[in-house]
Amino acid sequence: MAGLSLSNLILSAEPPEFRGRKPQWIRARLPGGEKYHELRDLVTGHNLHTVCEEAKCPNMGECWADGVATIMILGDVCTRSCGFCHVKTGRPPVLDVDEPARVADAVRIMNLKYVVITSVNRDELPDGGASIWAETIRQTHAMCPDTSVEVLIPDFCGKWEALQKVIDAEPEVLSHNMETVRRMYRTVRPQAKYDRSIELLRRCKDAGLVTKTGIMVGIGERDDEVLELMDDVRAGSECDILTIGQYLQPTRNHLPVDRWVEPDRFEHFRRQGLQRGFRGVESGPMVRSSYHADKQAAPLVRPRSKSLNLDAMGG
Repeated sequence: MAGLSLSNLILSAEPPEFRGRKPQWIRARLPGGEKYHELRDLVTGHNLHTVCEEAKCPNMGECWADGVATIMILGDVCTRSCGFCHVKTGRPPVLDVDEPARVADAVRIMNLKYVVITSVNRDELPDGGASIWAETIRQTHAMCPDTSVEVLIPDFCGKWEALQKVIDAEPEVLSHNMETVRRMYRTVRPQAKYDRSIELLRRCKDAGLVTKTGIMVGIGERDDEVLELMDDVRAGSECDILTIGQYLQPTRNHLPVDRWVEPDRFEHFRRQGLQRGFRGVESGPMVRSSYHADKQAAPLVRPRSKSLNLDAMGG
């Protein structure tokens, strides 16, 4: 079956009947509070980007008020044009080789026990930015030895030697999002490949890393396709953690919301994921890949300082 196209619904003269009428279970906390402003000033002062802002994450108010943010490296301009993503598309500026040090310093100042780092796609670079990725992980570990690092990485266009640079830097959790079901890739992720993303997760799992992926629902998929994706990911990669959240259209130029998935359906997905062997499943309308990331990983990741002590003792 050909991929479902939703392009004809973008910028339609008559918007979908539910536009502007989100269901009562879709609630976002407005940004504010002392910690929120402290973190915002820190990010600005270190000339950093966060996916929280660039992707218009609905949880930014809650997370920033708790002193938690997902840092986005390699700039704020992406070389891809995914139909769901609010990050700017275009030709990125020159590579910022000093960024890893600034990220590590920001993590140190925030005194984080757990940090999530993600990036735009930099397909114009020979290694897709993998060298900067690896250096960011290494510098963060060196400057913040008690901090666990989760990385949410792109697919590096299937250049596995580039992926190996990230693997060799030994992040505590390696995350790469599937985003949607196989049938929807042509519309939702036109420059990505469903099977390539599964292979990436498998290579990271084979290297001994804790692995994680995430999808959004309500963008045109069917429930049976969500379950099929779970089966594909488990069979193809034995991925550890799965997140599932409601797709929210960031602007009228992006793919429209196809349906509002009800909370009991998210609970059904959670149970199905656990039954299929995922060791952790976070599923809910407001869930995003980095939401409660530390809690998702806690049962699977040893504190870094403890790991270092065991290594020193030959453990």
